[in-house]
Parts: sequence; structure tokens; C-alpha cells
Amino acid sequence: MVEHPGPQQVRASDQDRDHAAGRLREAAAEGRIELTELDRRLTEVFGARTRGELERVSRDLPEPGRTDTLVVDEEPSSRLAVSVFGWFSRRGRWIAPRRFTSLSMFGGGEIDLRDARFADREIGVRAFALWGYTEVIVPDDVEVEVKGFGLFGMFDRSAVRREQGAPRVVISGLALFGGVGTKTKAPRKAS
Repeated sequence: MVEHPGPQQVRASDQDRDHAAGRLREAAAEGRIELTELDRRLTEVFGARTRGELERVSRDLPEPGRTDTLVVDEEPSSRLAVSVFGWFSRRGRWIAPRRFTSLSMFGGGEIDLRDARFADREIGVRAFALWGYTEVIVPDDVEVEVKGFGLFGMFDRSAVRREQGAPRVVISGLALFGGVGTKTKAPRKAS
């Protein structure tokens, strides 16, 4: 009978080591550990063979929260959404770029950022609704600024919120004989 290793004995990947090193660097930047201790711990991280060894190096540091892992260093999934006499939906797991643009013309769309990861600490969503409607849904743990303009239309500002230190979403654009709705919702639970 073959025994499977427990989670602590599973071999660490390069990505696991990079994640642990990033967590240590963040702790040093916050003043939780000294630079000499950072150097010692980084040596342990890059010499670690198992996930258990990686966990021991950072066991006295707080676990990162959701907003700490919201910004990633990956390529965006898409930068544009268009609907003309139709509907678009950008939701689920995706990488939101620094600037995302949508156009709804005689149609509509939905930009849902609750499961998205951000390509930067501040991302911009430019929504243009020309005789159409676009709804932007943002997670309730980020800062939101709305700068859009409604001309014979509506640019909703109900998602505006201040959240110090959190990633930021700036929603701008134009609603001409149309509307741009904004709302906050709790992030979905990871499955």
C-alpha cells in the first residue's frame, strides 16, 4: 500500500518559494522583521524542500488577507468589451488590466470584478454607455472612485467607498442617453 505524503511533506515548487519570499519581504517593509533576519529567512526559503519547511519560516507572521493577494504580476485576460445591439459579460476569474474599456451601444454589459485579480494596485474601468447600459460590480473590500459623467443619462455613484491601504478601482466614462450602474458586493467564497 502506497502512503501519500501529508500537506506538510509535499515538495515545494518555485512558485511556493516565491510566494513565501514575497511574504517575508512584505513583513520587512512593514517593520515586522529586521533586514538581517529577512536575509536569514530568505536563505531558508530558497533552501526549503517541502511546504512544511516554508510554513515554519513564516509561522510567526500574519496570514495575508484577500486584498493582500488581489494584485498579481500576470498578464491581463482582456482589455476591452463591446456590445452593439447585444450584451457582454466580463466576470469570473480573470486578470483586470490597469485600464479596461467597455462600450455599450444600443446594448448592455456587466463588468464583475469580485473574482478578478488586479494587474496593479489601481485599475481604471472606462465605461461608455451610448443608448445602452453597463453595470460595474466591485468587491466591497477595495477603494472605489467614480468620475463618470451622464449626459441625458445616468452615471451611478453608489459604489464609492474609501478603504485605506486597499487596492483601488477608478470608474470613469460617459453615459449618453444610457446608464452606467455601480455597486459593491462581497467577494465570492473561494471554492
